[in-house]
Amino acid sequence: MTSLQTAARLAFVGTLALAAATLPARAQETPRIATIDMVGTGMASAAPDMAMITSGVVSDADTAADALSANTEAMSAVIARIKEAGIEQRDIQTSGFSVQPRYRQVKSSSPEEYRSEVFGYRVSNNVSVRVRDLGKLGGLIDVMVRDGANQVGGVTFIVSEEGKLKDSARKEAMADAIRKAEIFAEAAGVKLGRVLSINEQDFGGPRPMMMMARAEAKMDGAPAPMEAGESSLEVRVNVTWELVQP
Repeated sequence: MTSLQTAARLAFVGTLALAAATLPARAQETPRIATIDMVGTGMASAAPDMAMITSGVVSDADTAADALSANTEAMSAVIARIKEAGIEQRDIQTSGFSVQPRYRQVKSSSPEEYRSEVFGYRVSNNVSVRVRDLGKLGGLIDVMVRDGANQVGGVTFIVSEEGKLKDSARKEAMADAIRKAEIFAEAAGVKLGRVLSINEQDFGGPRPMMMMARAEAKMDGAPAPMEAGESSLEVRVNVTWELVQP
């Protein structure tokens, strides 16, 4: 072995020894931090100030063309009445349209066998209507049905300022997490240190009130009663603190 090879080998051994000597020191530089995780829950409620109606017309006929013609005439009358009731164009949106054959079972040439045959067509046209004045809701449904809407798919009540409602629930959730964390810290004889992380568990928007109905015939008498009630929203936060010895 040459003197150059010997020197290189000694340098490599020295480097390994130096690295091994520094490992315990580095481990001591990053001690494990004691932490506490806590989940806080916040709720907020508000009275809805808007509603969304899903309604439309279903028309049956022997041919697709006849079904479409009848549906177009009836749906045009419904939309006209919606606008006459004070609903703006921007708050009326087509939410579904379909043309489908109607089938029935008939006996085939064999005694105990049946086959499907088309005996007509069905056209369905639905609109979603945003009602910004809840005082018009019952009357609007009444005039829609009177002028041809034979299907009311649902009424959903909405809180327009959802952001403010959620912010209120967020504050309540954070306060709940702090309160519970302080109880545990006091019982353990430690104190809460700096906050290490905050994570929100999003449950979506307010839980709306939904009504389902189907209008098979024209309605008579007073407008259908509608009760908006309250919509509630839930927010959860997961917070992690560092624990500090007193």
